[in-house]
Amino acid sequence: MNETAGRDELVASQRLLNVLEESGARYELLAHAPEGRTALASALRGHALTAAAKCMIVTVLGGAPAERHILAVIPGDRRVDLERVAAECGGTRAQLARRDLAESLTGCVSGSIIPFSFHDELSVLADPALCAEPTLYFNAARLDLSVALATEDYLALANPKIVPIAS
Repeated sequence: MNETAGRDELVASQRLLNVLEESGARYELLAHAPEGRTALASALRGHALTAAAKCMIVTVLGGAPAERHILAVIPGDRRVDLERVAAECGGTRAQLARRDLAESLTGCVSGSIIPFSFHDELSVLADPALCAEPTLYFNAARLDLSVALATEDYLALANPKIVPIAS
């Protein structure tokens, strides 16, 4: 990781923690060995994959505007359905964003993207299956620190559009 990426990661992590603290959200921080793969991070944190908030940046093409970016948040045991994301956004197709673009839009290294957007060009879509979990787990914009956040608080703070985008 280069020095700039390291600074961005710390800024995104601190911004997330500030939002959680200032809002009075019910959360817990979980320190662990560095890990960005959902299944392995979930094992380190000790929860079911269904409770992991897996976050991916998707580029939607076609429609107006011609290109837009979406933060897709899905349960850890599922895959993002790119056709559904494209349809939801009025596009003709969707693809996972380039790694450098995803990291630039989120301020997070790949594998540590948070389910919150602090960027005007990044809308958040969340799969409704996440709402069935009382607590969501995700990396805290760092590979060595995670958050266990009450789902109700996540929904209130992130205000994602809830649509079926996972398969």
